[in-house]
Amino acid sequence: MNIDHMDKPSALSWIRGYNRSRFSSDLFAGLTVGVVLIPQSIAYAILAGAPPIHGLYASLIPLLVYAVLGTSRHLSVGITAIDGLLVAAGLAALAPTSSDAYMVHIFTLAMMVGVIQLVMGFLRFGFVVNLLSRPLIAGFTAAAALIICLSQLGALLGIETPRSLNAVTQVMSLFERVAELHPASFAISIAGISILLLGRKFAKKFPSALLAVVVTALAVFFMDLESGGVAIVGSIPGGLPSFRLPEFGIESIQALFPTAIMLALVQFMNVISLGKVFAARSGDQVRPNAELLALGAMNVSSSVMGGLPVSGSFSRTALNVEAGATSPMSSAIAAVFVGLALLFFTPIFYFLPIPVFASIIVVSALGLIDISEIRFLWKTKARDGFIASFTFLATLLFGIHQGVLTGVALSVIAVMYRISRPNVAILGHLEGTRTFRGMRDHGDAKQFDGVLILRIDASFSFANADRLREVIMKQASGKDIRAIILDASSINDLDTTALAILSDTHEALSKREIEFYMSGTKMAVVKVLQSSGVHDTIGVDHFFLSVHRALVHVLTGWNRLDEYVGRLP
Repeated sequence: MNIDHMDKPSALSWIRGYNRSRFSSDLFAGLTVGVVLIPQSIAYAILAGAPPIHGLYASLIPLLVYAVLGTSRHLSVGITAIDGLLVAAGLAALAPTSSDAYMVHIFTLAMMVGVIQLVMGFLRFGFVVNLLSRPLIAGFTAAAALIICLSQLGALLGIETPRSLNAVTQVMSLFERVAELHPASFAISIAGISILLLGRKFAKKFPSALLAVVVTALAVFFMDLESGGVAIVGSIPGGLPSFRLPEFGIESIQALFPTAIMLALVQFMNVISLGKVFAARSGDQVRPNAELLALGAMNVSSSVMGGLPVSGSFSRTALNVEAGATSPMSSAIAAVFVGLALLFFTPIFYFLPIPVFASIIVVSALGLIDISEIRFLWKTKARDGFIASFTFLATLLFGIHQGVLTGVALSVIAVMYRISRPNVAILGHLEGTRTFRGMRDHGDAKQFDGVLILRIDASFSFANADRLREVIMKQASGKDIRAIILDASSINDLDTTALAILSDTHEALSKREIEFYMSGTKMAVVKVLQSSGVHDTIGVDHFFLSVHRALVHVLTGWNRLDEYVGRLP
């Protein structure tokens, strides 16, 4: 592998020309993101079923790694709600949450995700993100957001509910225990949601999440709500994380592999989408393969430092931009802020109430639901709207993994169907030109008696070869057709199945005494035809540079060239 041809990290590009003014902007943005990052890291760790401290560990070294390797100047990274949900879904059946075994699985998963992303980056596999189509992501994200909200209803209401990421199970268990609602916990939840929503509406740059945490923690402390049954974070160990390799086990790796693959792809899609959105606004360029390397290095570093899988956060990235970030230095500053909190401020986390973190998760998750996007898909392309809606329902009813796999399967089926049913146009001549256009779209295009001109708008492959033969034979059947000209200018590739069917079609036409010609054939296709011998079977003199030349040849042989020449300019 020639590393010189790899997408290179962008650290030098943003350091070059860096000055005090830009540092001041990044300092403010980094501190702003940092005060939001701390409560979110705790909240998303709880969502993933891990002790809060590990969410903070995930928001330390990975941010510094991205500052060096990332190609987006504005992306804010760390643990996210979707990451937490996918972790919880993948580990739900493997071990009790927060147990030592559970945490080993989490660290192993983060390492596996990172290694997969690094390998993909070195092999330049950035294109695989295309497996996650726009409608799939729209449907999955909306369903995941609802599942996240439902998973937090127990914490919001102060009710003990079985841990499940199945929407139906969550709703049923909630109905069974709704009478157990804890008033104080519910009040904290309402207060937290109110502060967050008001902050989002009236003071977007203000760290409303921090305010919600501080206000509710003070209420817990002064009103002694802990003794009244309000769940709190409790003791969090202080100090920075230490380096340690996860305890790898073959059985654990096998059990986690499907989740690792899905998480690696979803994270990559998320980072690329966010990076492109904000890069377009600033004129920067996000390089997919370099982002894979950065993302992989982030997850590996999170794993060995006791953190959870990490990716890019939309809400924190938007806040980062609004706060005036000019470079990844803002992420480094946010990481330093988290490090200072770990060193000096963990004792004040003791009274933080769990319901307020459920509020943070719910408000953040609701922001992921984009109804207008699904409406746009239905309006623009009903097929994409169907994929989004079906993925949404599958994720909601059957689970996270099943929903993503359903969406991928539907997207692949839609692509295969489109490839297998390409547009095959019957062409006619536009009088006064040497141009040939589809008869369906151009009413003034005219055909020539005995000549059928066709164009296939796709690569010619096993998926659509039968379709072309079917169209050709149907058009040639029962008509006075003596010659068929295939405009091959839109054919970029030809596989062996298509070769065989093309040869069979030529043979069937020859038996009917119908001549077959190809025009505008690209050199790559010609080489395949020549190496297979089909070029000679059809006839070297049956290939022309254009439909015009092929038609001139046919009509000249029939002594009818005047019919065509009279229409030319």
